[in-house]
Formats: sequence, C-alpha cells, structure tokens
Amino acid sequence: MLHLAVSAQGVRPETVASGLQNPWAVAFLPDGRFLVTERAGQLRVVEPGGRLGKPVDGLPEVAAGGQGGLLDVLLDADFANNRTLYLCFSEPASVGNGNSTALARAVLSPDMARLTDVKVIFSQKPKFASSLHFGCRIVESRAPGVNGKADGKLFLALGDRFSRAADAQTLTTHHGKIIRINKDGSVPPDNPFVARAGALPEIWSYGHRNPQGAVLAPDGTLWMHEHGAQGGDEINLPKPGANYGWPVITFGESYGGGKIGEGLTAKTGMEQPLHQWTPSIAPSGMTFLTSERYGKAWKGNLFIGSLKFSYLNRVELSAPYSGQVQRESRLISEVSERIRDVRQGPDGLLYVLTDSRNGKLIRLLPAP
Repeated sequence: MLHLAVSAQGVRPETVASGLQNPWAVAFLPDGRFLVTERAGQLRVVEPGGRLGKPVDGLPEVAAGGQGGLLDVLLDADFANNRTLYLCFSEPASVGNGNSTALARAVLSPDMARLTDVKVIFSQKPKFASSLHFGCRIVESRAPGVNGKADGKLFLALGDRFSRAADAQTLTTHHGKIIRINKDGSVPPDNPFVARAGALPEIWSYGHRNPQGAVLAPDGTLWMHEHGAQGGDEINLPKPGANYGWPVITFGESYGGGKIGEGLTAKTGMEQPLHQWTPSIAPSGMTFLTSERYGKAWKGNLFIGSLKFSYLNRVELSAPYSGQVQRESRLISEVSERIRDVRQGPDGLLYVLTDSRNGKLIRLLPAP
C-alpha cells in the first residue's frame, strides 16, 4: 500500500517501495516497473505497486564493502528494442585484494529474471585495495543540440579511491577522472588524449575527487557533481581535456581541519566549479526537471540529493538547464533519510531513493 506524507514545500512524498537494502540507483522500465540496484550486489525489479521481485540472476562478481558494491544502472536509449543495460560496480581483482570501478553491458531477459551476454567493457586502472571513492555514475551522451540523438558513447564518473588523490592529476591512471568510451568499450577517436603519449585514451576530464551525480542536460551538455573533503563539494561541467583541480585546488579542507596541499582555491590551467558547497552537503544523484508537473517555475531546475543532511536540493539556475545557481531550496527533509539517487520518471515526476538497510523508492507528487 502506498504511503503519503504531506510536505510544505510543494511536493508530497509517496513511498512506492520499501525494504530495499542500501539502494543506489533506479531506472524506469518501459512497462512501468522499476529496476533498482542494491549496493550489497543485487539488482531488483520493483512492481508499480511496490512488490520487490527476486534478485536478477547473472550479475558480474561485485566487491561489496564500504562504499563499493553494485552502484549505478542505466538503460540503453534503445532498450525497448535491444533490452541492453549498463551496470557500474566495484570489481574485485583476479589476484590479490585490489578492486576498481568497472562498467558492464548486459541484456535483461524478457521475463526480467536474468542478465545474459554480460561483458565488462571498462575497468578502472590500476586496481587498488580501497573501499572508498568509486564514483560510478553512467551517462549516455547525445549529439549536440536539444534534439540530439544518442551517439553511441558513454560517460563514466570515476573516484580517486581516497588515498590515491594525487592520481587525479595524472593521465596515466583512471583515478579521479571522467572517461568516455563507445558502447563496446572501445575508445572514440576524438577523445582529448588519444594522441598523447602515455595518457590513457579513455580520459575525458581529470582532477575530480568522488563524483556521485552526473546527468546530460537537454542541450547535450554533461553536468556532474563531486564530493569535496570537509567542504568544497562541487558542480562541474566537464569539458574535454580540462583539469578540475583536485587535490591541487579545492574549497574544502582536510578532515579535522587544516589545508589540503597549499590551500589553494584557484590556479592557472585549472577549472573553477560552477558552484560549490561549504560546508559539504554530500551530494548524490542528480537530474534536470524537463516537465511542468510541478508548475512552470520548476521546469529547468536541477535536483540533487543530500546524503549528509537528508534532503532533496532544488537548484534554480539563471536560465533553464544552464547558467549560474540563483537559489537553493530544501525539499522532503521530513523523510529524514539520506537521498542517494534522484531521477525524472517517464511520467514527468521526480523519484528518489533513500540509502539505508530499509531503503525506499519515493515518488514526489505535486502538492495540492
């Protein structure tokens, strides 16, 4: 039975499903069902009425622990015809105790019971023993323009693995990077570092810390956000070949206080964030609202989950889907749970996942 709670902030949270174990991402199946990842390593189909299906069989091996596990899921733009999806997860090393972020492509069976044709199309290099900072948001890119079509490329946000922060400034590792690949795992020839000796050709941008939100704006621009340390969470628009500064520049400080590096917030050759939060909100999940289900004023706003403060952040921009941050509002704080993911559904409504051992899928209805 669906549960309604009243919000004074323009929306009513409606619990679609509960009992999810640390859910991380949600995708919308064409028949009205939902596909939800659980960090412990399970993929579940959720019925519109809230019933949880059995875990889907056939997943790749997942190194679950700490911040690692089964993380993002994305349906291919042509899923209705090819039933292809992509999974981002922490992948164990074949030898030793290392791990890394990986991206797999698979086909969901018509009965939703299993994955077939599973293939890992990207593995972050090098593998490293850490349970932190996997990043792991997937975005399918499109040709430029409002009516641009899917172009066969994928972006993947990768964390710096925490104790390998300096790697974010190198081009010889995938730590702290946004990468761009073709759907078969090959490297697009127009990637920015393809011709640079010693650079990993998948790299699109670098100098990132721990990206946990990424979305394509209607005009095809990639937006992402990343966790700072103690302060300094950022929204960035990753451009090809650009350096976003971590850990050389940051608005944050070390945990417990003190400068990070030289304590710089700007340096020549390094990009400034579009927006930053100090203190941190610990952002996760991000989507643009393209519908008018909540009125015209909300169309074009950016919505971001806060893990730290347990609310959904409505970000008003100076122009729809672009521009500078003008105002922020806290939504559904009465839910009192960490918001891990936020997406716009096919019905034009916002959906969020809460991160707990009894995680919820929540639909946000317009307030009467």
